[in-house]
Amino acid sequence: MPLFWKHYQSDATQFINDLKAKKPTLEAEQRAGRSLLWDREQDRQAQADYQDARVPQGAYVYFGRPKNAAR
Repeated sequence: MPLFWKHYQSDATQFINDLKAKKPTLEAEQRAGRSLLWDREQDRQAQADYQDARVPQGAYVYFGRPKNAAR
């Protein structure tokens, strides 16, 4: 390995590392924000009801059914 070899970091990685160094609580704040929106208990009964009520999609989704077609 040459003496002038230096580990490369992209601009984005440098930015994130600088941001984390300036604000050490950033990751904890991100986890708290994520838990507000995503980390929730799932209602399995409601999911089952939604699956049961689902209507199958037609073959041609971009075209409407002709008005004189049999249903």
